[in-house]
Amino acid sequence: MSEYGITIPMSGNRRESILCSLDEHKSPIPRRSWGEAASLLGLDDKTVITQADLERVHDPAYIGRILDPSPGKEVLVKLIMESLELVNEDGTYNRYEPKKAVRPLRELAESQIYRCTGTYLALKIALERRGEGPYKDFCFCLGGGSHHPRYDMPSGFGVLNDPVIGVRKIMAEGKASFVWIIDVDAHKGDGTAELIRFSRNRGETFSGKTPEVFTLSAHMASGWPLDEESLAKAIPGRAPLLESDIDIPIAAGEENVYNERLLQGLLEMEARSLPRKPDLALVVDGADVYEKDGLPSTSCLALTLEQMLERDHLILSFLQERGIPSGWIMAGGYGPRAWEPTANFLNSL
Repeated sequence: MSEYGITIPMSGNRRESILCSLDEHKSPIPRRSWGEAASLLGLDDKTVITQADLERVHDPAYIGRILDPSPGKEVLVKLIMESLELVNEDGTYNRYEPKKAVRPLRELAESQIYRCTGTYLALKIALERRGEGPYKDFCFCLGGGSHHPRYDMPSGFGVLNDPVIGVRKIMAEGKASFVWIIDVDAHKGDGTAELIRFSRNRGETFSGKTPEVFTLSAHMASGWPLDEESLAKAIPGRAPLLESDIDIPIAAGEENVYNERLLQGLLEMEARSLPRKPDLALVVDGADVYEKDGLPSTSCLALTLEQMLERDHLILSFLQERGIPSGWIMAGGYGPRAWEPTANFLNSL
């Protein structure tokens, strides 16, 4: 992010470091660019996500602001600055030094739309079992995971909620009628909870009285967006006050029971889904629960590399034992060591 003058500890080399690690370990996992993945499915990655896909999830007026046609993308740039909290209430900059920028913010803004593509492709490849070897129904996207954007506003470093956009596009195509979203990012998937709740209120993700999307979020019990300041500003009936179908708040010091509680949550998710089995699962595989994460606000939850590997294998085994295809997205992870948990997991396959 430093090339945009942003001082938030997001490593621009996270994806590249993961790929280098796979090369060093001679991993046989096939790797494709998003363009190559789209071609595998007979699609064009530049046109996969449409305005209708965005408006299916977010407020159409909000999407109109995002698709600002002006040359400088001024409206979208302002939304990016809002989502990254780059401006304080008094108008001064926060974690932003524009004079040090070597790339314009509008380039970062344009990538917000494209990132939805990777999430959708991961889901579609898993659902159509286009993977290889023992993982035909598994696909991991090295991107995505903006689970904080809400119905009509940006939040938490994101403008568009790619998890919900990807899931609902798959469903709109008639490829899946029941989907699980399993979110293990350090921060509560509050935007996802709001968007799914709003869609249910509109009667769009229900079959009779049965939800078509079931959400689970395991997250810090007291960190953002559940800190005192955020809760004091919260609007009733909006994120972060809305609950996921299953919330698993983990308090500081409870790392030793994290995976046990996650398993309990998955079993509850399964029990509450019966007699149905989901056609597909989306895993928001946040790496920011890592004890070596570089974002100070994630320090409330600090899993070891071994605990994170156990977490990911727990989820993957749970899904594969039940024959549930799964698309995974990278989600949160900050600082120079953010690549380690994902690389460790993928190398272990």
